[in-house]
Amino acid sequence: MYQPEKLKARRKELKLTQKEIAEELGISFQAYSAWERGIKEPSKEKVAQLENILKVAKGYFTQIEIVRLYNSLSNQGKEKVVLYARNLAQEEQAQKVADMSKRLYEYRVYERMSAGIGASVYGDQNFDTVYFNEELAHDFASWVSGDSMEPKYQNGSVALIRETGFDYDGAVYAVVCNNQTYIKRVYREEDGLRLVSINPKYKDIFISYEEDPRIVGIIVGNFVPMEG
Repeated sequence: MYQPEKLKARRKELKLTQKEIAEELGISFQAYSAWERGIKEPSKEKVAQLENILKVAKGYFTQIEIVRLYNSLSNQGKEKVVLYARNLAQEEQAQKVADMSKRLYEYRVYERMSAGIGASVYGDQNFDTVYFNEELAHDFASWVSGDSMEPKYQNGSVALIRETGFDYDGAVYAVVCNNQTYIKRVYREEDGLRLVSINPKYKDIFISYEEDPRIVGIIVGNFVPMEG
């Protein structure tokens, strides 16, 4: 891959002007200038001439520096480079993990909500503290239990809820009824709410308006907690 910045740097090291090099190559100043700016690339023949004029090794302007240096080493030297690079990569990966853990955001997750047959509504307001590497807007968070909303909402994941009431049919909401909380797709019908699971093995649940169901809010996100 041609690297124009190396061409410019080497020319300046030798205190040569663009015009001087262009004249040696037998091309116009504008053509050479385009090479240094990366607008155009020199042909293989011209690259070879540049290597000769600027007194650099073959491949200096076209190879990534580390590749060029690696190829110039003995087999023993290459083994040392690979070992060093592998160790360095492991160190940097460990540092990335450490940096990521520093950027974790805290969430208070309340009593499990039902993604199956129902679970009790928040009573004593006990909560678990969990962490995630994104700060997601929400009003409150709760656990998802059950597999009725998989694959989108996994058992043991955290559901993020915005207290908006009903918005539109087919969205996923937290619904409270008879001291139970459900996470389902909700459809408003004439006589009540139809709660639909994503997992096809579950049947729809119908809750009559006479049972006074309350749509707490829409599910605006979910995540699997990370270790803090």
